[in-house]
Amino acid sequence: MTTVRFGSVWDAIEDSAAVAASFKLRAQLASAILDEVARRKLTQQRAAVLMGVTQPRVSDLVRGRLDLFSLDTLVDLAARLGLEARVALTRRRAA
Repeated sequence: MTTVRFGSVWDAIEDSAAVAASFKLRAQLASAILDEVARRKLTQQRAAVLMGVTQPRVSDLVRGRLDLFSLDTLVDLAARLGLEARVALTRRRAA
């Protein structure tokens, strides 16, 4: 039996490298947003007000519904909490 290793769970479940990369970035942004919400001890309602969205939208984020959020939206939400998103690109290793 051959063991296949993946760089992340997204690589394992997504055939397209581009889609997997988008999922990874969205997960990182969502995690940073949720960490900031927790650090400030914000309720979902208060976080929604600060980010300019509805409480159900924050609930979607908390529940990990990343398919409902674009990268642009997550960058905007992070910025509204005072977070700055930075991009770091690296060359992939050959398989």
